[in-house]
Order: sequence, then structure tokens, then C-alpha cells
Amino acid sequence: MRLLARRARRPVASVIARAARPLPLRWRMALLQGGAFLAFGAVVVVVLALLVRASLDVRTPGLVAFLSSGDVLRSPVQLPPAERPFTVRIDRGVAGLRDGTVRDLVTWAAAVIAVGFLASVAVGWALAGRVLAPVERITATARRVGERGRLAERIGLQGPDDELKRLADTFDAMLERLDHAADGQRHFVANASHELRTPLSVTRTLVEVALAAPDASADLRAIGPAVLDSVERSERLIDGLLLLARGEQELARRVPVDLAAVTRAAAAQAAVEARDRSVALTVRAGPAATAGDPVLLERLVSNLLQNAVRHNVDGGSAEVTTGARDGTPCVEVRNTGPLVLPHEVPALFEPFHRGTRRVSGPGPQGSGLGLSIVRAVARAHGGSVEAAAAPGGGLVVRVRLPCGTGPPAPDGGTSPQG
Repeated sequence: MRLLARRARRPVASVIARAARPLPLRWRMALLQGGAFLAFGAVVVVVLALLVRASLDVRTPGLVAFLSSGDVLRSPVQLPPAERPFTVRIDRGVAGLRDGTVRDLVTWAAAVIAVGFLASVAVGWALAGRVLAPVERITATARRVGERGRLAERIGLQGPDDELKRLADTFDAMLERLDHAADGQRHFVANASHELRTPLSVTRTLVEVALAAPDASADLRAIGPAVLDSVERSERLIDGLLLLARGEQELARRVPVDLAAVTRAAAAQAAVEARDRSVALTVRAGPAATAGDPVLLERLVSNLLQNAVRHNVDGGSAEVTTGARDGTPCVEVRNTGPLVLPHEVPALFEPFHRGTRRVSGPGPQGSGLGLSIVRAVARAHGGSVEAAAAPGGGLVVRVRLPCGTGPPAPDGGTSPQG
């Protein structure tokens, strides 16, 4: 019984919660205008009813005298006592006529005010829509900037120099400053990465030449591979920074891309590392046509596969699937691995973040930019990234991209890669 009572209270509570939520601003403005009309109309009706009643009260004695005697010059006081009951009946009839007139006036006025209230709400709804249209435009622009990171977008509101125009211009100026700051940061990262490549290349060359020399000392041969490995990791970090800076920029040119072909190419590269780590890699490449930069999209899928292989367990599995979900091209990667808590998932997309439950193994280690690059590339293409922790351990990452006209994909099917 208690369970049934709790279930019965839930719909009531949900209805009360929905009713307690504030109405949208447009509805509030329309109802406010209608309420003002209703209040003003009620005051007018009350004042008009009082004035009409007072006017009829002034004219009632003369009307009673006229109806009682038929003689305008004769007053009710001059009537004989026998005729005064007849005068009382006339007086009551005139009073009833007066009250009925006032009542009819109030009734019809109330009906007119009710219709006027509905009309006022409708007019207020239309006017509020026109007034709030610039606000909706500002909100839509802010939402697109927040979701896709398109700082180059502007509202560009036209019209008189009023409060809404100044608000839109202020928002555009803020976006302009943020865009310049983001461009400066990306250019700094790109320039710094380019400048760091040269000394790393020189260091690699010097170490390789020293190790190849016949008279290389034992100490040099002992520490040489460690130095080369450190240089290689630094080069991978610089490449990741360059790609991250490039991925965060808006694409200037888009070409048709077949996600199935891109995924097969990335899976072929990841198959070697998957075999070294004893991870079974499966590819389900279904048709998924989009538009964008093929190199960036291949790197997106490659990073997802590297993350799925390197954050796995011995004898685990990784599966990549391409296709359309709800008419949207998408790439989904599932992998087994250590247990990931749900609150840890958002932090995995932050730069230089490495999972604390990472499984070490043979092969190169990441720089902590893999999923950050995935998110940056997806946003640059107008897409989105969703990630969730798998119940038994591991991660499920799904990337959604805009539709495009890509080349026809060959038969995808299922192909094991490792």
C-alpha cells in the first residue's frame, strides 16, 4: 500500500512541479499586458456603473411622479392617500428597472472586457515575440558558440540604437576579443611547436650518429636508446600540440569524406599495436558520408583506436563501428579495460590528462592529448563527442559529424584486425 501511495504521489508531484515553474518571458509579457487591460477595464466598468446608478437615482422621483399621475406638474405628495399604494408599486418598478439597467450594463461590459482581455493577450504575445526576437538571436548565437566553439560568429544585429542593439554589439565585441585571444594562443602553440622541432631533430641526429660510431663508449650505448625514446616522446607531444591547434580552428575547406574508408585506414595502422598488446580489434565499417578534412578525420579515428588499445587489458577487445544514427554519420569505439568511474569521464578529454588506471605495455605511450584532439577535430567539423564508462570496465566513445556527400563506401562488413 505504501508503494502504491508513493507511486500515486509521483504524478501529482510532477504536475505541481511543472505548474510551479515560471512561465517563459514571452508569456509573462503577454499576460502582463492582458492583466493591465483587465484591471483598467474593471475600474472603468465600476466607475461607469456608479455614475449610471447615480444618474438614474436623480431622475427616478420625476419618473415616478409622471407615471403615477399622468400630469408632469403633479407630485406624489399631492396624490390622495388612496392612490399612494399605486405610487409605491410604480416606485418599485422604476427601481427594478434602474437596477436591471445597471446589472445589464455591468454584464455586457464584463463580456466585452473578457473578449478584450483575450485579444490583448494575443496582441501582447505577438508584440512580445517581435520585441524578444533579437534576444532569441543573441541566445542562438551564444548557444552555437558554446557548443561548437565558433568564436568567429557574430550577431550583427541591425536596427535602431536601443538597449537590445547595444547588448548585441557588446556581445559581438566580447566574441571579437575572445577570438583574437584564441587565435593568439593557437598561433603561439603552433610557432612554439615548430621552433621546438628543430633542436629535437638535431638532437636525434647527433645521438644516432654517436651510436653508429664504432668507437662509441659503453655509457653512450647504454643511455643512447633512452635519449632517443625521450626525443621520440617529445616529437609526438609536439605533433599532438600542432594537431590540437589545427583542430581548434574553423575549417576553411571541406571535401566529401567516407568515414568507413577513413576508419579502415586508421584500423590498419592500429592493428600492429593491438597485436603487440594482445587486444582483439574488430572493425564494422558501415556507410557514413560526411564532409571535412580527411587527414584530421583519420587522425580522429586513429586517436580513438590508440586510446582503446592502450587503455585496455591483456586479452581484451576493441571494436570500432561506423554508420548513421538518426540520420547522422557517427564513429563509435568500444573497448574493454580497467573500470572507469562515471565522474572521471569528462576529465579524460582535458589536455595532458592520463587515466590513473592506465595499463602499461609494449609500444609507444601517449602524450595525454589523444581525446583532446578528438574533441577539437569533432568541433572543427561541427560535430560532437559523447563518452560513457562501460559497466564492466573500459570506455564507449561516440563521435557524431554533420551529414555530407561522400564517395560510396564499399561493403563494410565485419573484419577482425587483431
